[in-house]
Amino acid sequence: MKRAERLHALSEMLRRNGSRGSSAERLAREFGVSVRTVKRDLAALENSGAPVWSRPGPGGGYGLAVGASLPPVSLSPAQAVALLAAVSAAPDAPYADLAAAGIQKILDVLDPGTRARADELAGRVWVNAVPPSSRTIRSALEEAMAEQRVIRIRYTSRDGTTTTRDVEPVLFASTNGQWYLVGWCRLRNAMRWFTVSRIERASITKTACGGHTIQEVGEPPANARPVHGRGG
Repeated sequence: MKRAERLHALSEMLRRNGSRGSSAERLAREFGVSVRTVKRDLAALENSGAPVWSRPGPGGGYGLAVGASLPPVSLSPAQAVALLAAVSAAPDAPYADLAAAGIQKILDVLDPGTRARADELAGRVWVNAVPPSSRTIRSALEEAMAEQRVIRIRYTSRDGTTTTRDVEPVLFASTNGQWYLVGWCRLRNAMRWFTVSRIERASITKTACGGHTIQEVGEPPANARPVHGRGG
């Protein structure tokens, strides 16, 4: 691992550990370097503006100050391309446009050398993504989910039947390459899965959702998981 990548990984580990901190010995084992090298890396992070704290004695160690502002985001070229690939390959995902805008902000603050290497590597990753559904429809669904308001949709089912329904959005789900809006259908008085690509029209109402929970959807598949932005 190059030093720049190790410094980034080190800061991420300290951030995840929070107020618990980590000893220099543990960090050295994690990255396969000497304690002396880790302490030099910690000093380099502190000199770059990272809010590194140290606590001497038994049970002490190093960490990042909780709530403190961090220096500009630093990603490796591979990490930057991973973000680009994930969003490019899933243009139909909820909030994909916002994710793309967020990634662009990150790219804009990378140092020129890293950005150039990321651009070169990105040219080596191709995606053949399905064209996204209507931006107007997706925006309405995303806002209704975020604001927890009833959304009125015009929906054509697999058998060709078209209905207009008021739906209380509960969650977005992806399976077998399809995105679904899962919500309480007021027309059927039951929880229903709506294929996003089959929604022909969507408009947000002023009515607040009635409080239906994720648990009402049922047990998720064994390999399903929420997209929490937390490390493993």
